[in-house]
Amino acid sequence: MTDSEATLAARKSPSTGRNFRNKDQLSLQTMILPGIIFILVFTFIPLYGVLIAFKEYNIITGIRGIFTAEWVGLDNFKEFVNDINFWNMLRNTLGINILGLLINFPLTILFALMLNELTSQHFKKLTQTVTYLPHFISWSIFGGLIINILSPSSGVVNYVLLQLGIISEPIHFLGEQNYFWLLAVLTNLVKELGWGAILYLAAIAGIDQEMYEAAYMDGATRFQRIWHITLPSITGTIVILLVFSISNILNSGFDQFFVLQNPLNIDSSEVIDTYVYKVGLREFRMEYATAVGLMKTVIALVLLYLANLTAKKITKRGIF
Repeated sequence: MTDSEATLAARKSPSTGRNFRNKDQLSLQTMILPGIIFILVFTFIPLYGVLIAFKEYNIITGIRGIFTAEWVGLDNFKEFVNDINFWNMLRNTLGINILGLLINFPLTILFALMLNELTSQHFKKLTQTVTYLPHFISWSIFGGLIINILSPSSGVVNYVLLQLGIISEPIHFLGEQNYFWLLAVLTNLVKELGWGAILYLAAIAGIDQEMYEAAYMDGATRFQRIWHITLPSITGTIVILLVFSISNILNSGFDQFFVLQNPLNIDSSEVIDTYVYKVGLREFRMEYATAVGLMKTVIALVLLYLANLTAKKITKRGIF
């Protein structure tokens, strides 16, 4: 038997063929090892630190204190729930995130559909580039731009409104509590609109173009092609991102609120993330911050399960 015949026989053999394929793929499979090691080191191994949420931990004791600190049970969780600012923080967190979900989520889909319908490739690429760029700018810089634009003394927004006669005196947008929720949602929309549309554009790119051609030949208008072909084809992507957005509803984004927050709008801008930073990390109360983070994680898992269950019942699609 020649070498080529032996190799062919090995491939056909149920046992040796399987071993051959595994060895043949070994070089490709080992490429995932750095990612696995990264997840183990920075995600799974630090999980033992969750113990401090149930203890009276002192940061001076270091790692040893995680195991030797006094066990206090649910006291850290009770302290957070019974805090005088708890309900205000919860209201701001839920209110801003729900408002953002109702506004930003459909607008991102609409923006992706509009980009897909552009016929000029040069203008399409320019629009994508301009809308993607803010995502790569940190909130320290982007927030500073927003503060300057909305400034009552030198901001361009107040200047335009005054010149048009819409207002008679400058408005301190970031100093008015009634404006903060909407400003938080809109500034986040401007920053993340282009980046959020990427996944939808990728899903749209995978749609069979023959479906559009057939619909065009049957006399379907552009809107009808979007409604009956594009949207149904990306329903799976929409459902998955919606489920993730619902499960993430308690995470407001610390950077944005930390930059835009000031003493004048504190009642409307204080969310769970900024509160935990002030009370848990500034005062080195790591056990308190861990307890709040663990509580948010548990709630996120419950919301993820309920959102996925609802999505599967309504659309027959889900994450699991």
